[in-house]
Amino acid sequence: MQLQTIRPNIVQAIRAYRVDDLMKAAESAGQHFLYVNLAEAQTKQDVLDAIALAFLFPPHFGKNLDALFDCMTDLVHKAGQQPGFVVVLEQLPDNPRFDREAREQLLEVFRDAAEFWGDRRIPFRCFYSFQ
Repeated sequence: MQLQTIRPNIVQAIRAYRVDDLMKAAESAGQHFLYVNLAEAQTKQDVLDAIALAFLFPPHFGKNLDALFDCMTDLVHKAGQQPGFVVVLEQLPDNPRFDREAREQLLEVFRDAAEFWGDRRIPFRCFYSFQ
């Protein structure tokens, strides 16, 4: 699999892609691969906690959507030149405690991050699946 065949700044359902293939493609392209399995998450707080742990966010992470955006953009941007990102959010919750609105708000943060990195000509591809 070649990342060049996937739009560079996109948030989309994982559908036809396999996590292992995305990881290998990111590695061969020299890009960051960020993966989190959210199968155990039930609430927005669970999701944010799991993402923070998996993506190695700093201890001062505010555990809200604004802080998530800041960690996905500003903190990383200040760290220097970036080669690109492949992000996988596997098994997003689908329950009354993390409903469609909550999922859309979360995915909107990743869409905003894709736009942020796109403005800097840095690929940011995010893939997600639901439980």
